[in-house]
Amino acid sequence: MTLPNEREPLEELMRQVVQQLGRMADGYDRLATELHRANLIQLQGYFLQRLDRAIDDPGLTMGLADLSDEKRRQMLHANAQYSLILLAHRIGSTDRSELLGYLRSLRSSEVFAEYWERSAQARSALVPESFEARVGRAVDAIMEERPEDIEEWWVVGPEAGEP
Repeated sequence: MTLPNEREPLEELMRQVVQQLGRMADGYDRLATELHRANLIQLQGYFLQRLDRAIDDPGLTMGLADLSDEKRRQMLHANAQYSLILLAHRIGSTDRSELLGYLRSLRSSEVFAEYWERSAQARSALVPESFEARVGRAVDAIMEERPEDIEEWWVVGPEAGEP
């Protein structure tokens, strides 16, 4: 007569518990990611509300007092447009290629070029490894591209079938 192995059912139960805990942890990670995205979106909303107020009240703009009302509005609009492009990428709405494409499209705007030049000092204070600093360096490189290269910005590498 053999005694049943009491460890096998217990080990199977433990395996199931560990698997369930793993699934729960994955769910918590997804939830944390979504909460982070929601917080970024809400923060961007607050930022845009502040920009709207600054567009309406010249006294609220820092570093733009030397500009006409129209130019100040244009600079604030350029800032908002750039910020929304970054947000779209951060929340996963656009991939890296799309991000760079949108940023390249801004290059043709004289207003954005002036905004970019005027905001250089603020960007220099960013932590070099931060997302904003890395994107800023990419935009700096884009702004230095020759105009004839801009027309072919979508060409990323060799044609299909080429080495």
